[in-house]
Amino acid sequence: MNVLRTPDGRYIVVRGRLWRTTNPNLSSADRERFVHDLMNARRRVRSKAPEEDARARRDVDAAKRALGERGPVWWADGAPDYNRYLAKNTPYAEWFAKVIDV
Repeated sequence: MNVLRTPDGRYIVVRGRLWRTTNPNLSSADRERFVHDLMNARRRVRSKAPEEDARARRDVDAAKRALGERGPVWWADGAPDYNRYLAKNTPYAEWFAKVIDV
């Protein structure tokens, strides 16, 4: 699967929308552990067990935050977060227009 990433590597683009990427500064062991936790929590969400749903969703959120995909941004240059914005409505608009025409 070929994923479209912004030039700065902060986002992937899915159906024209920006989604924050995993923090590249995480160690491979931490990243692997957090992804494992995320996949387990997602499986629990899909299990449809009502008593488990709220906890599983909290665990998904915690794993996404640990990965840097939610919560405070992982970059330190003060740039704003455009997570979930349409690419055409962000400073990435010109770049995005060029790459989707290719």
